[in-house]
Amino acid sequence: MAEQLESQETNQPKGLNFVEQIVYDDLQAGKNSGRLNTRFPPEPNGYLHIGHVKAICMDFGVAERFGGTCNLRFDDTNPVKEDVEYVDSIRNDIHWLGFDWGDREYYASDYFPQLFDLAVRLIKEGKAYVDDQTSEEIAAQKGTPTTPGTESPYRNRTPEENLDLFMRMNQGEFDEGARVLRAKIDMASSNMHFRDPIMYRIIKHPHHRTGDKWKVYPMYDFAHGQSDYFEGVTHSICTLEFVPHRPLYDYFVDELADETYRPRQIEFNRLNLTYTVMSKRKLLQLVKEGLVQGWDDPRMPTISGMRRRGYTPRSIRNFIDRIGYTKYEALNSISLLEHAVREDLNSVATRVMAVINPLKVTIANYPDDKVETVQLENNPENPAEGTHSMPFSRELYIERDDFMECPPKKFFRLAPGGEVRLKGAYIIKCTDVVKDSEGNITELICTYDPDTLSGMPGSMRKVKGTLHWVSARHAVSATARIYDRLFNVENPAAEPDRDFREMLNPDSLKIIEDIKVEPYLAENAQPGKQFQFQRIGYFTPDLDSRPDALVFNRTIALKDSWEKAQNK
Repeated sequence: MAEQLESQETNQPKGLNFVEQIVYDDLQAGKNSGRLNTRFPPEPNGYLHIGHVKAICMDFGVAERFGGTCNLRFDDTNPVKEDVEYVDSIRNDIHWLGFDWGDREYYASDYFPQLFDLAVRLIKEGKAYVDDQTSEEIAAQKGTPTTPGTESPYRNRTPEENLDLFMRMNQGEFDEGARVLRAKIDMASSNMHFRDPIMYRIIKHPHHRTGDKWKVYPMYDFAHGQSDYFEGVTHSICTLEFVPHRPLYDYFVDELADETYRPRQIEFNRLNLTYTVMSKRKLLQLVKEGLVQGWDDPRMPTISGMRRRGYTPRSIRNFIDRIGYTKYEALNSISLLEHAVREDLNSVATRVMAVINPLKVTIANYPDDKVETVQLENNPENPAEGTHSMPFSRELYIERDDFMECPPKKFFRLAPGGEVRLKGAYIIKCTDVVKDSEGNITELICTYDPDTLSGMPGSMRKVKGTLHWVSARHAVSATARIYDRLFNVENPAAEPDRDFREMLNPDSLKIIEDIKVEPYLAENAQPGKQFQFQRIGYFTPDLDSRPDALVFNRTIALKDSWEKAQNK
C-alpha cells in the first residue's frame, strides 16, 4: 500500500486511492461504531489468478492500513463446481502473498440456515414466490433495458402454496431446474436485476461441507449481502461488474439491517492483462484439455503458476501498487508486471553460471591436471550476500552463440584470433577451430593469459567482451524450461467470435535438455530459490527438480525482447 503519511493540517493520511478515501471518511464519521471489517470472498471452483491478487491486496491492505480486520470467506453456494483442492490452494496462495486472516475463516455455507430462514420469512410476507418455468422462459420474460418484463404466471401464488413448494424443493421432491424461488420485486424496473431475481435453485449434488443436508442453494445476489451482514462486514469491496448489482445488494440487506449497522458495497476496476485470459472457465478448459500442465503450469496467470515460475510475492504486490485502483476499466501491459518481477529479482537472485547451448573450449596452455577455484559474487546489488566458489580447469563450456567464425563489426564476443575475459577468471584467446566431417564447429582451442586472474598484475588488462562459462569436468547437466507468454494475441478477450485456443502461443514452452550448470547449483537448487543465470535470464528450480535431475524454469529474460519484436 502507499506509504501512510499524515497532513499536519487535516491529520488525514496522504496518498489514498478512492476506495481508501471512502473507508477513511466512513471511519471519521463513526459509521458502524467506527469499526472496519472487510472480506475476500473467493469461489472454491478454481485456482486464484493475478486478477484476484488486486482484490486480495485491496481487501487485506485497506484493513491493515486503517487498523481493521479482513475475513476469508469462501462463497461455496454451488457444490457442483467446488472442491476441497481449491479451498486449500486459495489458503496457500493468500498466505504466500503475505496476508493472513487469523481465525476469521468463514463459508457462505455457514449461513445456509439463516439464509433459508430469511427466504421463508420473505415467502410468508409475500415478497418471494416459487416459479415453475424453465430458465429459458424466465429469461425471455425479463424484457430488455428499454422494455418492461412480463410477470410469471406463478407470481401470485399464495404464501401458503409457495411455502409448501419451497419446503418440498428442499426435501428433494422435484428435479433440478423444475422450480426456483424468486424475489417478488418489480418486473418493470429499469434495473434488470430487480425483475424478480432468482433466490434459490434446486441442486442435488453433495456439498463438500454440508453433504446432502440441502437440496436448494442460494444464488449469489441473495447470499452475498446477507453473508456480509451475518459476518459483520462493514465494507464489501468488489469489481465494477457488480455496480448494477449494488441496488439489489442493498435491497436484500435492508431486510436485515437497522440504523446501527449495515455493510456498504464499493466497486473498483478489475485487472486485465495483455496476452492473458482471466476467465476461470477458459483457464479450466486449458487444464482439462491438457493444453497446459495443470493449474500451476508456469505459463498460467494463476498465483500458483507464477510462484512455480519464480515470481516473488513482493514483485506481484509492487505491480498492483503501480497500476492502482480506479473506476475505469483498463488493459494493463504484461510488460509492466514483468518489469516489476525483474526489478525484484535483480535485488534478491543469486548470480550463477549456466550454459544453455554448450560449445567446448580447450585451453591448450593450461595444465591438464590443474584445478583452480575462483570466487563469484552472489549478488552485486547486495554485497552482504557474499561469494561462492567455482572450479576452473583446462576444458570449459561457453555458449555457442558467443562464438562466430566470421563476426560482423562490433561483435565483442569470441572469434578466431580474438580475446575475451571469462567472468571471474582469465582472458583467453581463440587460436584454432575444430570441426566435424560436416563442417560443424565442435571445439575451440584457446590459450589463456596466466597474469589476468583477478588480483594478479595483469588483471586490469582490458578486453571488450566478457563471457560466462562452466568447467567441463565439474559441470552438472540439467534441463531448462523456457517459458514465454501463453497467448500471442495482445487482447484475446477482444475477439469473442474466435476460439481462444487458436490464439495460444505455440512457442510458450521450449524444453532444452543437457544444459551445463556450475556445481554450486547442484547443492543449492531448492524449489522457491531464485537465480540469475548470468547473461541469460532469471531461473528457479522446478517442483520436479532433484539433485540428480535438475530442472530449471525460466522466470523471465533479463530484458524485454517481446515488446520490441511485436513493435517491429
